[in-house]
Amino acid sequence: MWLDAFYHSLNPVALSLGPLSIRWYGLAYLVGFVLAGVVMYRTAQRWKLNITPDDVLNLMVGISFGVIVGARLFYVIFYGAGYYIAHPLDAFALSQGGMSFHGGLVGAVIGGSIVCKASGLSIPTICDLGVIGAPLGLFFGRCANFINGELWGKPTNLPWGVMFETGGAVYRHPSQLYEALLEGLVMFAILYVLSRKYPPRPQGTFIGTFLMLYGIFRFVVEFVRVPDEQLGYLFGSFITMGQLLSLPLVVLGIVVLVMARRLDSPQVGRN
Repeated sequence: MWLDAFYHSLNPVALSLGPLSIRWYGLAYLVGFVLAGVVMYRTAQRWKLNITPDDVLNLMVGISFGVIVGARLFYVIFYGAGYYIAHPLDAFALSQGGMSFHGGLVGAVIGGSIVCKASGLSIPTICDLGVIGAPLGLFFGRCANFINGELWGKPTNLPWGVMFETGGAVYRHPSQLYEALLEGLVMFAILYVLSRKYPPRPQGTFIGTFLMLYGIFRFVVEFVRVPDEQLGYLFGSFITMGQLLSLPLVVLGIVVLVMARRLDSPQVGRN
């Protein structure tokens, strides 16, 4: 099990400076936001939109706050299983982990939209620009999940199985890396190739594609990923909370793509 040996050589703490410890998970968020901002700006330049570096910086600040607040809030509501009702102060304990992608997505849209309104930027175009680089953040985030030994998969006898410290004495699917590949690299490659066309594809094309692909990939990987312990499978079936929240994304993505094609609205920097 070559991947197992690699996993056990990793340390969740990237750097220690006295009492201060910097974890790979925090660095993954930082690198993800920076790369998403770079991709957003470079794509806007390629599309010849009047978006400045200051615009992108303001957007990334708003999106970052939205992601963190939304991801934590959704986790508390949908994955807490009543724990945070009994321990409300723990909802603010971000160091304990617990973030939801679906909530992060909602928070990102809200945070970015607030900045767009204040700056006169086009919300549909900014959404399209934002999701092109977002998979890079997902890639690094899932890699950090792997390093932390969390969100692992079901038992497997495949040669790349990993025996996670919290997963018992059994080799498991490294489902974090499956998601890093599909939600991260594959999605980024598809969206980036689509973004190379000029004039750019209509508003809604990229956010619609992102939602549809993420929902599909997440739904599929959940079949080999162990559901959250406090929730298990829902309704006495094989459906997980991750799958339940991903299905609407697929439907919404398809609807957005159909509307984008019908409206055929050009990408614009400012309204």
